Amino acid sequence: MADQLPHALQLCPFSDYLEGGLSKRVELVPWYSMDEAAQKAFLSSNAQDCRIVVTGGHIGCPPDLMRSLPALGLVAINGVGFDKVDLDLASSRSVGVSNTPDVLTEDVADLAVGLIIALRRGIVAGDAHVREGKWPGGDMALGRKVSGARFGIIGLGRIGRAIAARVAPFGEVGYNSRTARAPDYRHFSAITELAEWADVLIVACAANTETANLVDAEVLQALGSEGVLVNISRGSVVDEQALCDALEAGNINGAALDVFANEPHVPEAMRSSSRTVLTPHVASATVETRQAMADLVIANVDAFLAGEDLTTPVT
Repeated sequence: MADQLPHALQLCPFSDYLEGGLSKRVELVPWYSMDEAAQKAFLSSNAQDCRIVVTGGHIGCPPDLMRSLPALGLVAINGVGFDKVDLDLASSRSVGVSNTPDVLTEDVADLAVGLIIALRRGIVAGDAHVREGKWPGGDMALGRKVSGARFGIIGLGRIGRAIAARVAPFGEVGYNSRTARAPDYRHFSAITELAEWADVLIVACAANTETANLVDAEVLQALGSEGVLVNISRGSVVDEQALCDALEAGNINGAALDVFANEPHVPEAMRSSSRTVLTPHVASATVETRQAMADLVIANVDAFLAGEDLTTPVT
């Protein structure tokens, strides 16, 4: 019966598939749709019964919420990023944290390539040029070639490697990481050196305290007026004010972004710029991948409820 199921706080909307699967296992509490008064009322009556938080990587689990749930045992992330979960706090309270790695790698890498081509070849602007009836009045400005470009990748983990494999047929690939790990690609120990070398700088590293604002004014200056930035990692990795300034001044040629520092709010300077291509954090948003991610979330919840090791724990 439903009243015998443990409570699970749901911090953001999910697909019908995921919500349906979870509802067979837990009593889902739509935390994201409750006002502050309703949240407080729920905690005062039910905090002891809440064992699970199910969330998205872009939201995580606020530390205060984690502390308010004495029976919490699992934060299940529907996504790969875990930068918005305090792992030290979770560990100190014996709270497991799971995510959904690997299954979204291909889609994220695919979108990175799509953003590169859209930005360099002006696909979004071209669509508007036709739809708005501007074509009879003249041609668009010329774009830039993708083939023959030099692609610099910040972070060569699962997603970075998948991007590298996709762009290597177009041109030379370089990357930045602490150590050289891919002999087929050119290694740069300094991000500014990678940016200066690259025509396209792709952000694919994990978001954490070490990478916050990693792509700053100095990196953008090194990228230069002909270079473009692509970010499919996290908005926090890029200094957004520095990026807005660089776009406005023409210090870089453009930026294609799927992630932002304060989602879903995007700076007006980015939204109004003719130098940007923007998507609403949809890198993993395909039917196939979202179902695979949901299956992993459910598998982790099942493992937790059974007292077994998590399927994909965050380590």
